[in-house]
Amino acid sequence: MKARRDGVIVLALFCGLAALFLPLAEARWMLQPAALLAWLVSLAGGALLLRRPFGAPAAALLLVVGCLLGAVALHIVMTAGAKGLDAAGLWLGLIGLGLLVWRMLDRVSAVVAARPGLVGATLAPLLLGLWLLYLWEMVVVGFAVPAVLLPPPSAIGHAILANLPTLGIDFVQTFVRAVIPGFAIGSAAGFLVGVLVDRVPFLQRGLMPVGNLVSALPIIGVAPIMVMWFGFDWQSKAAVVVIMTFFPMLVNTIAGLNALGRIERDLMTTYAASYVQTLLAARLPAALPFVFNALKVNATLALIGAIVAEFFGTPIVGMGFRISTEVGRMNIPTVWATIAVAALAGSASYGLIALVERWLTFWHPSFRKTS
Repeated sequence: MKARRDGVIVLALFCGLAALFLPLAEARWMLQPAALLAWLVSLAGGALLLRRPFGAPAAALLLVVGCLLGAVALHIVMTAGAKGLDAAGLWLGLIGLGLLVWRMLDRVSAVVAARPGLVGATLAPLLLGLWLLYLWEMVVVGFAVPAVLLPPPSAIGHAILANLPTLGIDFVQTFVRAVIPGFAIGSAAGFLVGVLVDRVPFLQRGLMPVGNLVSALPIIGVAPIMVMWFGFDWQSKAAVVVIMTFFPMLVNTIAGLNALGRIERDLMTTYAASYVQTLLAARLPAALPFVFNALKVNATLALIGAIVAEFFGTPIVGMGFRISTEVGRMNIPTVWATIAVAALAGSASYGLIALVERWLTFWHPSFRKTS
């Protein structure tokens, strides 16, 4: 039984073989035997997939290994001096590697889809993220992009390690002291006001327009006012976060409380359930998906609000202060290091909320297994 021809892998192999001949003038491949061997093994793995049928896990593993060897080979060749528009073979090889990565991610996604779980849900995004970082590194270093414009991920990682104590202090000031309290207060207030608005209908007609007005206020206009009211420390940043997270929770809570179906409402009426009983037993569970959507949105809004608020007044600590200061000093890798820490913190917050959502709303159709 022959393996089905895969056009993407065939094109990747064609680009990979052509990459061996285009840079012969510089002899980059021949001067780097380790890179040449890794590249040939990577191509052999792709050719093997075309010649023999493999099971889905084995094919995915073979593609992962082939992509890893190909990435190492191209990086060695680039480090040896194949850079710029003169290194046509390097860039053609990178295109072929990109096609192989595309097929690898497709196979890995198919494998993990049949094995639901935390590892399966994070493996494909992790591999894609690593590929994007690698592509970023290759393009920036290969074309000698100035670090002032865009530093490579390796320089950003070095800046993180070199400034780890400072970044830790900034993280505590911005995330622990400002984001978490502001997120908790704003989300809780929005939820409670949403329940109150649902209970007292005239508040919806009177309060919602005010909420729309507050949500439309630009953060760059609100932040200086909060600094004047609450001072330069974390309290003013937390106040900005409260303003940014209140309205999304309010709107989603009201929408969620009205999402209960007509049949469920009639059933609770049949049971002669009171408003509180209906709220606790039926309406709040139905509103949970909406509430968690607001929490996930607020997880990113809170961090953005706190960082931007620090541009308008803060002690000599904080992520926003670090970004604005290091930009003035043209220390761009440290700026990107701070951005990376903020992105990791925001992604971790979003992921934690998503896990709690999956645990509490397992009954929702979006989390049910499809046959």
